[in-house]
Amino acid sequence: MQKHQEIDGDILSYLIFQSPKENRGNIIVFFLIFLDFIGIIPLISEPFSYGYFIAGIIPIIFIHLWAILYIFDPYKYEHSYYLFFGVYGIVNTYIIFLNIQKLLGAHILGGSHTITFIIGFILFLALIFGIQFGNIKMIETGTYRKLQTKGNNINISPIVAASGIGYVIGQLILTFIYDYSIRMLIYVFLFGLLSILTAYFSTNIHKYFYIKKHKDIVKEIYPEFGLPKSERNQKYL
Repeated sequence: MQKHQEIDGDILSYLIFQSPKENRGNIIVFFLIFLDFIGIIPLISEPFSYGYFIAGIIPIIFIHLWAILYIFDPYKYEHSYYLFFGVYGIVNTYIIFLNIQKLLGAHILGGSHTITFIIGFILFLALIFGIQFGNIKMIETGTYRKLQTKGNNINISPIVAASGIGYVIGQLILTFIYDYSIRMLIYVFLFGLLSILTAYFSTNIHKYFYIKKHKDIVKEIYPEFGLPKSERNQKYL
């Protein structure tokens, strides 16, 4: 414990991990609900769009194939799981973005909606990068450490909040311009809210490199981190 206390508190607060077994559970739950059910089903539903299907199916197949590693051996690949889960966050957010665009496209009366797609894609990129910058600021300002201290009222980084709120509002404005259906507004609003969560998953990419940068500290705190299951103390599996 004394050794842990000598390590910077902000680093300790960020280097908190779930067990490999919990990592595996995350993949199963989030893939089935957020990607396969909420993401893929609307993408292939009527009115079917071959263009949106092709744009979405390649990253979907890629991330599912990559997930096999962490389903069968989450212990050995414990470190790279964070890179994988971060990329998954981007893929899932991208698929939701495609579904929003598909909803908009299905309700525009004729003509191309290239402009709305470009604007939507810019909003998507702004959300991903905004969340990344916000996450870094939360580390630098000790927000994660304060969140783990009972009795503190902490405001989430304004960058994270602005990125999420801006994305939802931006998509709603696009929806309002082209369609006045309340149902459409609700769908886009819910997709937008879910995008904030899946986009936040992408911060695990930064965590992957942060772990690599502080490898010695990680090994000091979690000596079994990244070891195969057979080499771990059964008590901590």
